[in-house]
Amino acid sequence: MTPKQSAAPPLSPNQRAWRRFRRNRPAVFGLVVIIFALLIAILGYWLAIDDTPHANDQLVEVQLKNPGFRVDLLAVRRNAVVEQRSAWSRMWYGQPNPRRLIPITDYRFHADSITVSLYEGEEVLRGGALKESFALVDVIFPLPVEPQRSHVAGLVRFRDRAGQLRQYRTEELQQIIKKDHLFTRSYPLGSDIFGRCLYSRLILGVRISLLVGLIAVFISLSIGIVVGALAGYLGGWVDDVLMLFINTIWSIPTLLLVFAIVLALGRAIENIFIAVGLTMWVEVARSVRGQVMVVKRMAFVEAAQSMGLGSGRILLRHILPNVLGPVMVVAAAKFATAILVEAGLSYLGFGIEPPQPSWGTMLNENYGYAISGKPLVALVPALAILLLVLAFNLVGNGFRDALDVKA
Repeated sequence: MTPKQSAAPPLSPNQRAWRRFRRNRPAVFGLVVIIFALLIAILGYWLAIDDTPHANDQLVEVQLKNPGFRVDLLAVRRNAVVEQRSAWSRMWYGQPNPRRLIPITDYRFHADSITVSLYEGEEVLRGGALKESFALVDVIFPLPVEPQRSHVAGLVRFRDRAGQLRQYRTEELQQIIKKDHLFTRSYPLGSDIFGRCLYSRLILGVRISLLVGLIAVFISLSIGIVVGALAGYLGGWVDDVLMLFINTIWSIPTLLLVFAIVLALGRAIENIFIAVGLTMWVEVARSVRGQVMVVKRMAFVEAAQSMGLGSGRILLRHILPNVLGPVMVVAAAKFATAILVEAGLSYLGFGIEPPQPSWGTMLNENYGYAISGKPLVALVPALAILLLVLAFNLVGNGFRDALDVKA
């Protein structure tokens, strides 16, 4: 006899919920967008073309350029010692640029110097492009305030800023400049009004949006779950007092409350995160309160009470785990709301302070050009906000449908 095949074990509630979620294509699309944004936020400066802190390397000669713009640059060494950060530190904080970037259209070597034609925009002045000359050693090395150089038969002798005596042939210096100090920079999404790489600032702006959402949701869940659980489980006068407090906060417009908290605490980035979080816990508390009031009347809770278990244990071990599903739906929606609130604050000038990149700040700096022939400088951050908020809303709807036991 052929042994009977054993039946597949029944799926757990979480497995059934995950299966329903995977079948929801919009929700899966939103989850993919969120994961992609998270990877971009983690890699940060590694993905940015301009890896200086806050992607704030300003080149006014290339302001408001269209996507795909390219320009040749001469990198001239600053006369200061700049610390080279590790790859890990650079990924999170960027690398200060030890060189000054000069947009050029052409260059020519003359013995111990280099003469460049400066980039002046799309139109060249009638008298021809302006030219500027640099000593080869000035381009490559950090030098003291009053450098001492000597030139003998194609050799250049000098002391660098550290006091070290150096000697190079002019041909060697020219090769170093060709290899390390002359290059082309691309602007995939164009440049903003300050000549900064829009792509790099958009990449770093993801961090602010995700971070404000994460911290705001953590704060709102921490406060909302505690207040809502106490109000729903204890009831009576405790519920009346807490609901009066909840309804009072609920009646204040969100942005007005955020403005008040930011003005009271200051415009530091951590204060903005706290302010956004402190304005979003009310809906979490109301949702948790309603769910707790339903669950506490169920048979398994009454059985736990009849066995003499304490209220704290019943609330933490038996009630709260059964109300986390709806809380996850609210948390996803609040994540999207936090992103919108931060963008709105920055757009109005009360949020992240420049030059730190924020999508709302980018809108504030460039919205005036949306109707003057350069719409992308404003549309790019606006579309990024739209896509990320839509992704969190789709995931929230997916959670709601997947956790619906009647589905």
